Amino acid sequence: MQSKQALETILSHRSIRKFTKQPISEEVFQTLINAGKAASSSNHLQCVSVIRVTDKDIRETLKAVSGMQYVVDCAEFLVLCIDFNKHKHLVPESQLEWAEVSIIGAVDTGIFAQNVLLAAESLGLGGVYIGALRNDIARVSEALNLPEYCVPLVGMCLGYPAQDPPLKPRLQNSLVCYTNQYQSLDEVEFAKYNENLTAYYQARIGEPQQWQAAIHKTLNKPVRPHILPFFNQKGLLKK
Repeated sequence: MQSKQALETILSHRSIRKFTKQPISEEVFQTLINAGKAASSSNHLQCVSVIRVTDKDIRETLKAVSGMQYVVDCAEFLVLCIDFNKHKHLVPESQLEWAEVSIIGAVDTGIFAQNVLLAAESLGLGGVYIGALRNDIARVSEALNLPEYCVPLVGMCLGYPAQDPPLKPRLQNSLVCYTNQYQSLDEVEFAKYNENLTAYYQARIGEPQQWQAAIHKTLNKPVRPHILPFFNQKGLLKK
């Protein structure tokens, strides 16, 4: 099994949304799950579960929730879950209602997911995260028969790429990494970033867009206000 080196894989990441019909072998798939399991885990809680969705009807449901056609087109679709159900079963006195517990679960799930995607990309696969499953998180949970203390956090499409998109510009290091103390936004450096990003979008979609457009689109409205009540119903995020 040949794979690219780690740094090359990390720095060449692009989201892939179009896939060939080529399936992912079971050997490769299990290797990806092993890569996820090898991720760091807070206090070795291992509070992540993965639902591998092969049922066509369930995939159609998840496509309807997310609005993403590639949920059904990709070779493999995974739903990565914060999962404390087994912990509650094994240690009934576990206090899972604290916010810190859900933060631990979200961090561990994110690290697990990124290990899976990086391993996939190193083996010539491509993928994209599907956060839009949280548009109707209760419907996703029902479709996957998720128990109490188990929450679907993010989906992941995986497959062999049928597109070769360019790298999307990221903020400069000077706008992300500070020494000793937080620094206010450097407007001059940020203007340079916006120049690069608008050129990227002009080439990709024929329309110049600045970073503020993404911020406005996502944050200038209530952001999935149903999430907190859903976590509460699952026994999480109550304190």
